[in-house]
Amino acid sequence: MKTKSPALSGKLADAELRTLRIFMAVVQHSGFTPAALELNISRSAVSIAIADLEKRLSLRLCERGRAGFSLTTEGQEVYRSTRQLLSALDEFRSQINAIHFNLKGELNIGITDNLVTMPQMRITSALRELNRLGPDVQINIQMIPPNEIVSGVLDGHLHTGVIPVLKNYDGLEYLPLYEERSSLYCSQEHELFCRHDRELSPSMLKQYSAVLPAYEQTVEIKALHHDLQPSASATDREGVAFLILTGRYIGYLPDHYAHRWVKEGAMRAIMPAHMSYLTPFATITKKSAASNLVLDNFLEQLQQAGTTAGG
Repeated sequence: MKTKSPALSGKLADAELRTLRIFMAVVQHSGFTPAALELNISRSAVSIAIADLEKRLSLRLCERGRAGFSLTTEGQEVYRSTRQLLSALDEFRSQINAIHFNLKGELNIGITDNLVTMPQMRITSALRELNRLGPDVQINIQMIPPNEIVSGVLDGHLHTGVIPVLKNYDGLEYLPLYEERSSLYCSQEHELFCRHDRELSPSMLKQYSAVLPAYEQTVEIKALHHDLQPSASATDREGVAFLILTGRYIGYLPDHYAHRWVKEGAMRAIMPAHMSYLTPFATITKKSAASNLVLDNFLEQLQQAGTTAGG
């Protein structure tokens, strides 16, 4: 007995799925003309699609003529199978869309201290939108030094982190966020507070005790600190602020972080046109990390926040 080769030995392409949907419409509306009206295509397009489908399947699916439209026995079987197939495809689409619109999981993020006072806080905006998109997402923030953030992202303990870009690490992807401006400050208790900047010079500042950061800095930033008299150190910016507020030390602070004390008249910047520097900040992720929809959405929101804020 001679057997036929399988009618559907290849893959189902989008065009064939479209043809199956036309066939479904023909059956559900009992004819070519009403199906064409429903699909907003010509009757001839419907006829061509059904003829192509019959040729592809090597089966006669329906009878059409003066007696009206009717399915053949084979057509009834194809209709049932088509309905199951398209229903499964629609369910698959719904489930995939549900994953996108109902985010679940965790976001473990490490952030360098004292960034929340940045005027354009893109991190806050991105976290707000992530929570809106995925209320069930568990957000875990660790406020830790930059070197620990780098280690955490590289070993997978953290999904992402926000650090000052002092050097480039192999194995990390960088998404620039903004530049942070830092200036040299003294408190209202310090003798420089009432001195006008015109009376000062960088060389004169060497006679005053200064607090130096005990954390990593670029060569350019270190050079600015080397021009000061090192009399104390601090492992973070809050420690620098503590010592400046004693009235016995001068030191560098981010302008956004010092703003509250400047506004209260408790601090002032010393020669900001000369004694200041910029530090770029970026979000880091591990190169070639496993796909993570929660992380992808967070990074997308960060980029959108930057476009909206213009920086």
